[in-house]
Amino acid sequence: MIEVEAGRFTVGVFQDVAWAAKGIAALERAGLPPASLTILAKETPEAAALLEKSLGAPGSRLDIAGIGPVIMHGPMVDALQGSIRDLAKTGLAGTIRRVGFQSHDGRIFEALVARGGILVSVHSEPRAADALAVMFSYGGGNAAIGAWTGRV
Repeated sequence: MIEVEAGRFTVGVFQDVAWAAKGIAALERAGLPPASLTILAKETPEAAALLEKSLGAPGSRLDIAGIGPVIMHGPMVDALQGSIRDLAKTGLAGTIRRVGFQSHDGRIFEALVARGGILVSVHSEPRAADALAVMFSYGGGNAAIGAWTGRV
């Protein structure tokens, strides 16, 4: 059986650091706390600065299958890693089901991040629809709610 994190993660991939910064600022203005955010991006000085500024943490470095070296921090990272810490081996496509998405969603997220996109997720089931609307409004491509059941 596939282990799925309790609650919902809303995920979007912004085209670059500048768009991600605008989207993250809008999520915070909408009342979503920084502690609910996850950022995952290819390792660059700009992405590291965004992560530090937005989340107040330097993040962890990991080589992820399908992407390469990334920096990441936030609640979705722990959910993706799982108990056997296999995010590095199987990538987003192999672990994304833990947060309610299908593996094809993981392959799309992998491809977008590998091209320089910035994956941002929000862990907030009661505000999932709000997070989704903000992401769409600020350029969060392929934004979706994991295991969405139609509840608002």
